[in-house]
Amino acid sequence: MEGTITIVQEGRFQLSDRAGVSHQFVLGHDALAETEQLRPLQSRQAQVRVKYTDASGLISLIAHRIDLLEPNLLESPRR
Repeated sequence: MEGTITIVQEGRFQLSDRAGVSHQFVLGHDALAETEQLRPLQSRQAQVRVKYTDASGLISLIAHRIDLLEPNLLESPRR
């Protein structure tokens, strides 16, 4: 699923997809992302792709991987 991280709280986050629909996620124990990495993605309104699974009995989806879809804004420009 692709979209923008709009809300972050500890290991949970909300992603708004390209259609404007919000989805709730919790970082899985095997996630290839750290809780501390979520807030900067939210602040930058970065476009991301989340690989996830459904969680039976939970409202949230379980995020296993978060990939940045746009260039890293922290890199210096190439000349």
